[in-house]
Amino acid sequence: MPRKARLDAPGLLQHVIARGIEGREIFTDDTDRRSFLGRLANILEETRTQCYAWALIPNHFHLLLRTGPTPLSQVMRRLMTGYAVSYNRRHQRAGHLFQNRYRSIVCEEQTYLLELVRYIHLNPLRAKLVNDLTELDHYAWGGHSVLTGKRTNPLDATFMCHTDDMPEIGDSERNVKTLADVTVEEVLGHFGANLTDARHNYRKFVEKGIRQGRRNDLKHSGLNRAAGGESPMVSGESDPKRELTDDRVLGCSEFVARVIEEHGDSDQIEPENKVPLAELIRRIVKHCGITMAQLHSRRRQTNISMARSIISYFAVDVMNYAGTELAKELRISRTSVSKAALRGKELADANPELWDLVG
Repeated sequence: MPRKARLDAPGLLQHVIARGIEGREIFTDDTDRRSFLGRLANILEETRTQCYAWALIPNHFHLLLRTGPTPLSQVMRRLMTGYAVSYNRRHQRAGHLFQNRYRSIVCEEQTYLLELVRYIHLNPLRAKLVNDLTELDHYAWGGHSVLTGKRTNPLDATFMCHTDDMPEIGDSERNVKTLADVTVEEVLGHFGANLTDARHNYRKFVEKGIRQGRRNDLKHSGLNRAAGGESPMVSGESDPKRELTDDRVLGCSEFVARVIEEHGDSDQIEPENKVPLAELIRRIVKHCGITMAQLHSRRRQTNISMARSIISYFAVDVMNYAGTELAKELRISRTSVSKAALRGKELADANPELWDLVG
């Protein structure tokens, strides 16, 4: 069944989750984690994307983002493709690193912002990466330690993430506020006007969330759920008006309706920055230095096979064009398109600049 279009527009709050293929680790050691955070920090600053919460677990990661002018799909493509290439090169491996697409859930801010900040930041404790809240206060690979003031924010693009360890607070001083600094202040602003009080109240809020365990009402998208939680913004009572559902949205029925009306059709097929097929083929043919006649020939020269592979991957796997449609355009069989798409994925993973052809 065709996938629904992602809901993506400037200013939307989105909970993003990406997992390793077959549940495998995507962060093997601290060097991997620093590499990921350094890349994320630069991308956030360049695209003016805010990150309110984050947690790195060995086989997946959570981000709570608010996009700026750059679409979420471009932000995540740069992050995941670039990191996968770096990871594969460092660990001398090939193939997919992440499992399918990332998940993104548009969230109603008034009700869920603080609940999600808490839920995401408690992930390392639930995953038993730390033993208790005191250890979590100093845990380097989640945003909780930044909000409690125990560690410098690694998502500040001015902070270099290639040091031997993530520094404790005070190891780095800044005179100019970055987007990352502003975002931290925005979260803490919900807990008090005074920084010391805000950090204390935030930590108490997180502590209350420990006993809640795994929050399926936050983990899974859709409606028709009791809100739950301890936040003063969440009543914990079911709302009989909450009838409209969409697995891409977390919020009340009115919020779901408004998001779909303003930002997307619930029956729309995901375009993923869809380029007209003829234009996509033209761009890749030109990039590979061949002619359309050569593309349609039966020759098996390296650059011709490469062009077919790249076209097949971006057209079928990324932009959801029908394989039969592409097979006619390339004058090859549907089975050949499928095989070519697999090779194209490997080429795109190894050469992130290919994504510029479909931007």
